[in-house]
Amino acid sequence: MKMFNKSLGILAGLALLLTFAGAGTAGAASPTRIDADVDAALERFYQQTSDGKRVVQEAKGVLVFPVVVKAGFIFGGEYGEGALRIGGRTVDYYSTAAGSFGFQIGAQKKTIILLFMQDEVLDRLRQTSNWKAGADASIAVITLGAGGSVDSQKTNEPIIAFITDQKGLMYNLTLEGTKFTKLDKSDYRK
Repeated sequence: MKMFNKSLGILAGLALLLTFAGAGTAGAASPTRIDADVDAALERFYQQTSDGKRVVQEAKGVLVFPVVVKAGFIFGGEYGEGALRIGGRTVDYYSTAAGSFGFQIGAQKKTIILLFMQDEVLDRLRQTSNWKAGADASIAVITLGAGGSVDSQKTNEPIIAFITDQKGLMYNLTLEGTKFTKLDKSDYRK
């Protein structure tokens, strides 16, 4: 019975991972929908974070994934779509995906906001169609202090990230191994 449960868990995890992999860019939301969701995510961020508007304005570029869904049972995966904004204007659309293996069970939904504080790292993102956290650049994940304050020493990092609106049964504050892929016009749902 133990072997059956373990096999069932592995099969369920593989099915979940394949589901996330299949959710790739072939069915991306429309640019209009993504932009509306990004606007809403930034407004929530500004309300939750006393310094949010200031650090976003200081950034050379802001990559926002309003809804990233993660689920797992031994194997896990996550997927979301977002927009890169420079000077408050959307310049590109991206998807984010990651897979994991290990003790995990549950699901969660979160918002990821990446701030590119230097032109060089922003240029590296824009010059490649697939960019991976940890391999192509390290990302400092910022946790908010009392009253939603931001540790100003952390804003000196080349790329900083905020993970907000976490809802669900999983908890993970790392972006290591997360892949960011630029979407093109053929990727959107008709």
